[in-house]
Amino acid sequence: MNRMNIELFDFELPEELIAQTPLKERDASRLMIVDKKSGDITHSRFKSLIEYVSPGDCLVLNDTRVMPARLYGVKEETGAKVEVLLLKEKEGNVWETLVKPSKRVKVGTTLNFGNGLLKGTCVGTLEHGGRIIEFQYEGIFLEILDQLGEMPLPPYIKEQLDNKERYQTVYSREIGSAAAPTAGLHFTDEILENIKNKGIHIAFITLHVGLGTFRPVSSTNITEHKMHAEFYQMTEGTARLLNEVREKGGRIIAVGTTSTRTLETIAGKHGGKFVEESGWTDIFIYPGYNFKGIDGLVTNFHLPKSSLIMLVSALAGRETILRAYEEAIKEKYRFFSFGDAMLII
Repeated sequence: MNRMNIELFDFELPEELIAQTPLKERDASRLMIVDKKSGDITHSRFKSLIEYVSPGDCLVLNDTRVMPARLYGVKEETGAKVEVLLLKEKEGNVWETLVKPSKRVKVGTTLNFGNGLLKGTCVGTLEHGGRIIEFQYEGIFLEILDQLGEMPLPPYIKEQLDNKERYQTVYSREIGSAAAPTAGLHFTDEILENIKNKGIHIAFITLHVGLGTFRPVSSTNITEHKMHAEFYQMTEGTARLLNEVREKGGRIIAVGTTSTRTLETIAGKHGGKFVEESGWTDIFIYPGYNFKGIDGLVTNFHLPKSSLIMLVSALAGRETILRAYEEAIKEKYRFFSFGDAMLII
């Protein structure tokens, strides 16, 4: 088995470069362009993305929408406060959740949210504070969630978000994510319009982002790391468009690591072709991986030792990426979810 030490993907990041709030304008962020063949680095603005993409190319966007999945409630018997984060719907009204403090919630415990608007009973336990909760309510679950729930911002963001929509992409449609596909946060309706007017295709896929995205890789040898499975979906129309783009010599540029993982999962199963498909993927992309679905990537700047920095290192080369990150730190780029963007092409 290959050995690849996690320390190879570490770097020192000054804490003040972690963006705590979104910029006033979505597309005001900076854009670093990394040439994956030569390793050359260029500095630009996100508004200029269109200059680096050609007519006939296709940008692939993840249209998932973040659920306001963090709920604050109390134990019915004692009134003790509890925080519940919805992770995955199992069936009906039964959800896998993360509960804090988990020791307060045992099988049989009933929780009360919004003065009884929503109730939940713990029906099972999982590792790492996970609990299986069955919810009881009247009406429509997502509407109640909209009323009571909060956006589950990543753990490194300490500020409150004034406008919930700033942690959603302008094209978000399919509700189901525990986190936003953040590379898409830079796009505006105007940029999308300009892209289409230039003859660049836009395709949508869906991958519901799980909180596993933020989990650090804990294995010293990264090849032993197991990714959490996430649900993905590609329509017949998207598959047809992507195959046509490929046949005509256009490039497929994924917007975000979530789009990348979906495209690589499908193309990897079907010999580089795209098909209508839905399922669960736990694909883990790290250096040595042979890309079958994408030619380029729009992404943000990622955490040290994360599976995401391993994915971008697989595409552009580890040395090139670490050099680009060093340059980003020197030039004071903003990092992580609300930070600046990188185009690897």
